[in-house]
Amino acid sequence: MIKVMTFASPLQIFQARKELAGLDEMVNSFIAENNIRKVLAVSDACTTDTKGATIGVIRVMTYEV
Repeated sequence: MIKVMTFASPLQIFQARKELAGLDEMVNSFIAENNIRKVLAVSDACTTDTKGATIGVIRVMTYEV
């Protein structure tokens, strides 16, 4: 069965690298805790405010169980 999981992280100015590393850790923990053996796809998309500034990242992972 193929499933999809979504993760999100807010971004603060000058903190993006740290926050992306935290998002990576969140995804890696999910993979380890759920014994996922096959990841089919991972995709990132930025969220923006009304002025177009990036304020967050949404990561979608498709995996097989």
